[in-house]
Amino acid sequence: MPSDTSRRAYHHGDLRQAVLAAALDVIATEGPGALSLRDLARRAGVSHAAPAHHFKDRTGLLTAIAAQGYDLLADALADAPDLRERGVRYVRFAAAHPAHFQVMFQPDLHRADDPELLAAKERASTELRAGVTGLAATSADPRTAGIAAWSLAHGFATLLLTHNLDDPLAGRDPGEAFRSLAGLTFGRDGAGDTGGSDHS
Repeated sequence: MPSDTSRRAYHHGDLRQAVLAAALDVIATEGPGALSLRDLARRAGVSHAAPAHHFKDRTGLLTAIAAQGYDLLADALADAPDLRERGVRYVRFAAAHPAHFQVMFQPDLHRADDPELLAAKERASTELRAGVTGLAATSADPRTAGIAAWSLAHGFATLLLTHNLDDPLAGRDPGEAFRSLAGLTFGRDGAGDTGGSDHS
């Protein structure tokens, strides 16, 4: 049976968001491969054809989820003071939005030419690149350093979401753990205040 929340969302005209929310629940528990528009329609309490009105098909739905995720990531990264703090926010974004994170980085799930997705990806990329500008005065190549920083944050986030860090972290806050790790990797000269004390 669909939840009262889903029914209210539909009757208030927000079917699109109701279907997105149901899809994110499925992805978080079962992965993107378990998505079915028919099942999502049942969860939202609408006809099986209703989700297709907004998303056309499963790929359209996953594309919308990816676009939403990149927008949320861009918002999370905005105004971070340096590269390390962008990494911390990246990790915390992944922990807060695991379903989005699963979909965003699997391009075979999306329509690569979707305008909303392209715009959202560019927003997120701009915020990621902004963290590398502080490296320009160092001997490090900013582009290579940016790839290294992204690899570190993305790898950490992926290990976190797949529970491979449960024992190593032993209950420690993932953002704080990443902040220390980034300081060890990049040092004080890597990205603003990236070494020394482990502050918030």
